[in-house]
Order: sequence, then C-alpha cells, then structure tokens
Amino acid sequence: MRMVTTLSVLVLGAGGVGHAVVTSLDGGLGRVDPFRDMKNRPQAGHGTNILLVGTDGRDTITPEEKEKYRLGGAPCHCTDTMMIVHVSADRNRASMVSIPRDSYAEIPEHTDQNTGAHHNQHPVKINAAYAEGGPALTVRTVEHMTGLKMDHYLEVDFTSFMKTVDVLGGVRICTARPMKDSYTGLDLAAGTHELDGGQALQYVRSRHTDGSADLGRMQRQQRFVAALIHKATGSGVLMNPVRFREVASTLLSSVRADRGLDAEEILSLGRTMRGFSPASSEFTTVPIGQMAFPVKGIGSTVKWDPEKSGKLFAELREDRPLARRGARARQDGKEKPPGAVVEVAPDRIRVQVYNGTRKDGLGRRVDDALRATGFRTTGNPMAGSTGDLHHTLVEYDPRWDRSAKSLAAALPGAELRPVKGLGPTLKVTAGTDFKAVTRVRAEASGAGEFETVRGDEAVCT
Repeated sequence: MRMVTTLSVLVLGAGGVGHAVVTSLDGGLGRVDPFRDMKNRPQAGHGTNILLVGTDGRDTITPEEKEKYRLGGAPCHCTDTMMIVHVSADRNRASMVSIPRDSYAEIPEHTDQNTGAHHNQHPVKINAAYAEGGPALTVRTVEHMTGLKMDHYLEVDFTSFMKTVDVLGGVRICTARPMKDSYTGLDLAAGTHELDGGQALQYVRSRHTDGSADLGRMQRQQRFVAALIHKATGSGVLMNPVRFREVASTLLSSVRADRGLDAEEILSLGRTMRGFSPASSEFTTVPIGQMAFPVKGIGSTVKWDPEKSGKLFAELREDRPLARRGARARQDGKEKPPGAVVEVAPDRIRVQVYNGTRKDGLGRRVDDALRATGFRTTGNPMAGSTGDLHHTLVEYDPRWDRSAKSLAAALPGAELRPVKGLGPTLKVTAGTDFKAVTRVRAEASGAGEFETVRGDEAVCT
C-alpha cells in the first residue's frame, strides 16, 4: 500500500523537465537486481509491466510519528502490498491491479536468502516470498502466478510515502460516511479531507473500518493513487523544475528500483505520458474465487478465481483496457443482474451461521443459501441455543453496521442486534421463521467484467 507514491516516479517524469534534473536524481535511487539469472520467464506481451511493492520498513520514522500513527511493533520484512502497473504501449493508459497480500501462492524452487537452505516449490501467502527470497523471488512468484513478464520493479516503505504526500502539500480524499479504525488511529468524519502524510498512511493501512477488511483497504489504496495522480498532474508540480526536483528527491530517498529503470527510461516514459490524467488510469483487484482457503501450516489464504484471473492477465498481456467489457451494456440498462440493491456487496461480508432451532440441518441450509447468494460464510454452521429461536437474529459489531444491514436485507424479518467487540465476522442465528435467503447485490458500477474503476471516477469532484 505504501508503494502508491512510487507511481509518482512515472507521473513526475511526464513534466518534460530537463535531462540534467532527472539524471541528478538517479544517483539517489536505491538499486536492486531482481532479474539476475532468471530463467524460463513468461514471454513478453505488449506495453510495460511494473511490479510495485510496499514493505513495512519504518527504521527512519521518529518515535513520535510511530506513536501518533500507530506504527509500533517489529516489521515482518515482507511485502505488505503488491500492485502490477501496466503502462500501455501507446503510453495513453495505466492499468493498476492490486494483489491481495494473503493470496495463496506456490513459491518456485529457491534458496532461502536468510538461512541458505534450499527449498522445493511450496505453498505460502504471497507476501512471504519477499521474506524468503527478497525482490528476485517476489518477481519470480508473481510471474509464475500471472504468466506476465515484469519489465521493472519498484519498492517503497513508510517513510517515502509520508514525506512525498507532505511535500505535495497533502492529498484530498472523500468519505461517504465516518471512518474510524482503532488499530491505525484513523478517525475521519463523512465529507472531504486534505490528508497529510501521516493521515494518508493511516487511510491506506486501515483494515477495520468495516467488514470488507483487506478488500476494502485495497479499494481505498486505489482511490488514493487516483487522488495522488490528480494532485500531481493538477498542481503544477510536473511543469516546475524546482518543485519537481523537491518532490522527486523526497520520493527517491526511500525507493529501490531495478537497474533498468534509470533516468533515461523514466524520461522516455514521461515524454509520452505528458497528457496523463486520472481518466487515463484504471484500477482493479485480482478476481477472488475463495476468500478463506485453508492451507495446512499456513492458515487462511485468499484463492484467486482461475478463470477470471486468467482472463484479466490475458487482457494485460494483449494491452487491452480492463474497463471495456460489459460496461456499455450495464450503463445502457440492458444488463441488470437480479436482486435488491444493498450498500455493501455480499462478497465483502463474512458470516458465521448458527442453528437456533431443533430442526436438523437448518444451519447448513442457511449457510449454503447465503454462500450461493455471494456471502462469505465460514462453511461450518454451528449449533446455537438448545431451544427454538423464533426470529432469525443477525448480531454484528457496531463498526460493521452497513454490512449488517446488507445481510439483513437477504434475511427478511431478521432482527438486528449490535454486539460490541464481535469483530468483522457477522453472526446469523437461524430461527423457526426462516424460509429462504433473498438475493441481494451491490449497485452495478458499469465497470465491466473485472469491476474496474477509472481514476476520474475515484477522486473528489
């Protein structure tokens, strides 16, 4: 998530500033060699693929900042977030695909960089690739899973993120409702906010503002990237060599990149992206097949949808826009999926089902029906009270009230009951009045097959 400012390297290059200015900054850029000795790589497609990773490095953050922005604890030395940025061959579009950090992955055969031990291919959460083999193993793992050849690698930490937002003068974001997360300290009222570096870090790190957890956080990260592009392209930074140097120097002080991404390459990308704007960018997330895929010795992972993710990566390889499929049909009203419209999509709501009656199999029936409608049930219904509960009950943590209302819409007549401290998983206890689950859906966005959002749709207006 902190890697979002690394995108500014490309955006800032669009300013057409002098070669000497960019070249003088090149020496301050940390270097890695993630492509050394790599074999059997995917065939190159069209356009440029950049793997952006954000680590949890915090060595240069002051004790006061750590306390204020809840950055305590030991870093895991892993990638907290990954994003593939695909820059089209004509340099008129950037497609950004978020990769969930808990994605189930098969790490290729390698030697552990810490212990020197040799490992055969084995399953992990994708963010562990960095801890075991650094940038090189991270790139190999992503290429192995996506079939896409990465042309460049960029890595950034907490420090770069905070300082770059501050030197830009803050970034504007909009919230439709109050957002509060006790883990990060985020506390925003509904409305428009100008976030400084520390507040922006809280915004993109927060996972406990509602039941969407990591998926919601990735969407906020994507909105923030769009807002960052809007600020960089609309504030005059790109056309002012002095401001450009100030922002770029701050950014590059905490960034590492592959050796191929030098000043010449940045300028080459930049010259052809001078017309870049939020409308030129599009954002999506790798399609998910199973949110809680259990793996022995690893825990709960996120399993990609093999068919949809394969289509997504094929679109990137062929350099096609991600938002084009199905968008026009939905906007014209010719394609309307069934179900009542709710605020939070079912696939963002976690549910544990209980049988509150003496009817055998009712819990399984409710769990299956909710799962078929798209809710993320545990798949393991449990016994509730020993008697017969008359009204189906939905219990929820008050922080997840929107998710609770969406779930209740699928269970007509259900009672809603807030329970402080319950956490992100909602609890459904089926009563004797249960008849069936009503299909619900989130408002259609017209975003096409991959639920893609354009940058100009994600920023404050």
